Amino acid sequence: MPFHVALYEPEIPPNTGNIIRLCANTGARLHLIKPFGFEWDDTRLKRAGLDYHDLAHVCLYDNYADFLQRHAPARLFAITTKGSRHYTEVEFVQGDTLMFGPETRGLPDILLADMAKQQKLRIPMQSQSRSLNLANAVSVILFEAWRQIDFSGGS
Repeated sequence: MPFHVALYEPEIPPNTGNIIRLCANTGARLHLIKPFGFEWDDTRLKRAGLDYHDLAHVCLYDNYADFLQRHAPARLFAITTKGSRHYTEVEFVQGDTLMFGPETRGLPDILLADMAKQQKLRIPMQSQSRSLNLANAVSVILFEAWRQIDFSGGS
């Protein structure tokens, strides 16, 4: 797997479904950290992911501690509007984990407090904007990371 995408407590089924499809198409492994704002068998989740659920590598975790213990990311980047470093300033390497927070509140301060400044990345946007749609944000950064490794495994 070139990269890992972690969704911390995702809330909106179509976003998660779209990210399942994105991960299937890029070869990234998707890590979903509970609790979710939807049921795993939600039809909106399945519809958004179309027929990519069987092509995606998805791991489920009971909580953040479970994720850290079982996944044990070598390099973890938190994507947050609270970051000061642009995602374009990072030299991504295979195996990096990109973590995104829930749609309505982002990653919690208590989680971010345990991370170094260089691990907190942001996507630049207009100053009056709050944030991007979660699936769009994952797309922007995942494709930049994959581009940096020459789209390894892609065609």
